Amino acid sequence: MTKTKILIVDDQLLFAESLKTVLETRSDDLEVVSIAANGKEAVHMAEIHSPRIILMDIRMPEMNGVEALKIIKEKHPSIIVIMLTTFDDDNYIHNALKNGATGYLLKNTPPEKLISSIRAAESGLVLISPSIIEHLTHDSPLPELPKEKPAWMSELSNREKQVLKLITGGMNNREIADELFIAEQTVKNHVSLIYSKLGTHDRMQAIRIARDFI
Repeated sequence: MTKTKILIVDDQLLFAESLKTVLETRSDDLEVVSIAANGKEAVHMAEIHSPRIILMDIRMPEMNGVEALKIIKEKHPSIIVIMLTTFDDDNYIHNALKNGATGYLLKNTPPEKLISSIRAAESGLVLISPSIIEHLTHDSPLPELPKEKPAWMSELSNREKQVLKLITGGMNNREIADELFIAEQTVKNHVSLIYSKLGTHDRMQAIRIARDFI
C-alpha cells in the first residue's frame, strides 16, 4: 500500500517527534518523511522529499509558517498544507487561508480527529477547527443581516437546512455524511446548492450568513 508522505514543521522538537509517533502508530497509511524546525527548512525539505501533506506551525525562528506556506504553494501547488498551531489570531488564520492553506487546526486536536482531518484534506476538503470557526464568527465583523428571515431560508430544503446547521457547527463533509447516514458525494451536492442559494462560494461566509438563522 502506498503511504501518504507527511512533513512536520515545528520548532518544538519534542512535540514534532511525539506527533510523528502518533501518526505512524495509529494509522497504516501515513508516513512522516521528515521534520523541519522552521519555515526555511520546510521549503528545503519540500524540495527534497516532495511530501503530499505538510503539517505547519506558525511562529518559528528564521521564517514563520505563513511565509513558508506562500513559497511552498508557489513552487509546489499540489502540496497540501495544514496549519497546526496553538495560535487562533485572526491575522494568522486569514493570511494562512489566503495563501493556500487547506486547513487550520489547533494542536489540542485529538489524535484520531487529526488523522481523519489529514485524510479529508487529501480528498480536497478545507478543514478548520470548530473553536476557530467559533472565534471567527463571533470576533470578526459580520455582514449586515436582515432582522426578518432571509429569502434563502424558504428556498432551502429540510435536508439542506440540516446540512447547513452541521456546517455552522464546524463539521466537514465527511463528518456530516456520517452524522446524517448519507454518502459524502450527496453532502457535496447539498453544499453546492446551499452556496448557490446563499449567494456565496465560501464556507466561512456561508457560516457567517447562516449562524443567526439556523
